[in-house]
Amino acid sequence: QVQLVESGGGLVQPGGSLRLSCAASGFTFSSYTMNWYRQAPGKERELVAVITSPGGGTNYADSVKGRFTISRDNAKNTVYLQMNSLKPEETALYYCNLKRYRSDYWGKGTQVTVSS
Repeated sequence: QVQLVESGGGLVQPGGSLRLSCAASGFTFSSYTMNWYRQAPGKERELVAVITSPGGGTNYADSVKGRFTISRDNAKNTVYLQMNSLKPEETALYYCNLKRYRSDYWGKGTQVTVSS
């Protein structure tokens, strides 16, 4: 079955960086677009970044353009989110997502806290 396992979250100061990873299994990873979402307390889940496959085309929420970079390693079945210049308002649970056959698959998320 599909499994998505996020890691790499933690506590970081404003302006700092983190690199999130999502290890995927149970499907042909190289054939699917992968997404990163986040959900802050009291807010709706929002799409942060998308990466296609094949091709590796990317798309970002306007709020993270120029600071976040999504990438993937199809040999390792892993998608990454490099986050730079983090802001306190980006404190959230970050989720990896797969959309396949009209279904959404989610990991359990990794917590990112941006605070001094």
